[in-house]
Amino acid sequence: MDIAIFLTALAVGVLAVTALSARIDLPAPLVLIAAGIGISYLPSMPEVHLEPEVVLLGLLPPLLYATAIQTSLVDVNANRRSILLLSVGLVIATTFGVGALVHWLLPHTGWAPSLAIGAVVAPPDAVAATAVARHIGLPRRIVTILEAESLLNDATALVSLRTAILAIAGGVELWHVALDFVRAAAGGVVVGLVAYVVVGYLRRHVVDPVFDTGLSLVVPFAAYLVGEKLEASGVIAVVVAGLLLGHRAPVIQTAQSRIAERMNWRTIAYVLENTVFLLIGLQADWLLEDVRRSPLSTARIVTVCVTTLVGVILIRLAWVFLSRILFGPPADAATGQRPPWTYTAVLGWAGMRGVVTLAAAYLIPQSAPHHEVLLLIAFTVVAGTLFVQGLTLPWVARWLRVPPPDPVDDALARATLLQQASKAGFDALDHLEYDDPHGVIDTVRQRVDLRNFAAWERLGTNIGEESPSELYSRVRRAMIDAERARVLEIRRSGTVSSDVVADVLARLDVEESMLEVAGAEREEIAQVNRERRPGGDTCPDLARYPASPTPEGDLACEDCLVEGTRWVALRRCLECGHIGCCDSSPRQHATRHFHETAHPVMQSAEPMEDWRWCYRHHQAA
Repeated sequence: MDIAIFLTALAVGVLAVTALSARIDLPAPLVLIAAGIGISYLPSMPEVHLEPEVVLLGLLPPLLYATAIQTSLVDVNANRRSILLLSVGLVIATTFGVGALVHWLLPHTGWAPSLAIGAVVAPPDAVAATAVARHIGLPRRIVTILEAESLLNDATALVSLRTAILAIAGGVELWHVALDFVRAAAGGVVVGLVAYVVVGYLRRHVVDPVFDTGLSLVVPFAAYLVGEKLEASGVIAVVVAGLLLGHRAPVIQTAQSRIAERMNWRTIAYVLENTVFLLIGLQADWLLEDVRRSPLSTARIVTVCVTTLVGVILIRLAWVFLSRILFGPPADAATGQRPPWTYTAVLGWAGMRGVVTLAAAYLIPQSAPHHEVLLLIAFTVVAGTLFVQGLTLPWVARWLRVPPPDPVDDALARATLLQQASKAGFDALDHLEYDDPHGVIDTVRQRVDLRNFAAWERLGTNIGEESPSELYSRVRRAMIDAERARVLEIRRSGTVSSDVVADVLARLDVEESMLEVAGAEREEIAQVNRERRPGGDTCPDLARYPASPTPEGDLACEDCLVEGTRWVALRRCLECGHIGCCDSSPRQHATRHFHETAHPVMQSAEPMEDWRWCYRHHQAA
């Protein structure tokens, strides 16, 4: 009963503190840790010991999987060099750097325990990095690198920690360390691939979304346990399986299964990741109580903890800038340009640690000298990086002028992509054989056109004027409210089966949810437009470059012809007439033309389209 009460109170506390953090506009991890530290000192609060098995077997696999299935495999591959340098190279450098620092400050600790705590504090946390980065709106490229780095670096750190623990127990040979790394990495990849193949096969033959959801809940635990049982990396097994299953989901899953899996894992990740940070804070009281019994002086303990925290931060900053100097950042696929040094600085500052660091610290044998101080070092690094870097990261990003993702850019890309998808759909429609005495095909074409028009309308520049899609949303939502009220009235009468009523209500919910998502996107774009044009003025570049007729004849992207690539749609520069391919095309030559010439406005060169886009002010007309 006591455990049930504690778990219920923990869940309520997590939800309450998370809601509060949203109201005060602070990252939830920071508020949760602060709340946990305060709660740990309450007289009636029992000691909460975060057992390694609970974290490494119960929390880590689902958290890794939830992040992996949402991470783009294409983006990971595009940034693979940066990710590997951080997830492998930086972890090893931090292990030896912090190990040497701790051994210098506490020489009686010995090299093996010093390297063990170095491995413990080396990996940034996937949950912490993603939660803070997304809260403040970092560029997607930085978020992708942080996510992929923190997905893979746990494996490197745990192998390094296992090696150090073996050294504490009685020595280890260098060749054994290398073999352990290779076996862990290769074995983890193999287990992850096998998990992907097996689950993919089942999903192709079973279309029940409930079964698919149940299968999805088993995958991370099964992949992790099999990997660990084979002495491979369970972390890599979960990550590989998650990345591949997420990448192939549109092919091997039904639409209902994808929607259900997406919502379920968002909920699971939300609950678990926030619980993790509250649990971290709850460790504070008993950790400090144990340290009070240490023979070391308080000044020495504080010096070691603070110096290690500073060392962890400086090693990461030095590593990312050294990697930039030696290897250079890969060019952006969209613009062909390399990211500025400010991106590197933000990437170096976003090294928050999390629950894996604290759980791994408990794996260090209690026989290690100054064991209680080593645990406090891990807690200091976790709390210190989250508070020092997590709180200052928004300020650093603003000071360095690192832009967040632009919702207007996203809306343009979304509208363009929907347009090209519609063309493919219409091409498929033209090759179908059918009899249509009821005009169904005209209705289909009309509905697809309305969907596309609504996407383009979200880019509208007339502030305060209701667009057709906004009018449709307002009217239809009012109708749905009335329809739902009538259905509920009929349900109370008991004249219709409850199953039928539930089915009708579910259909109304699906339609309303789509309207709500579209409304949220429109409001976000409208807010950006209001901030950019507080007085409602139109874009000066769009006013200077009015729409003009598209030249007749066969137009082509000359750059694509030279490079031997294909374009999806064409765009025309209204300054010089240059024809380039759109952002849905592989090479995005229209955008490249803007970056090379600074010509601000382009117009669609597609038939029956005359919309324009200003690259400088991110506005459409």
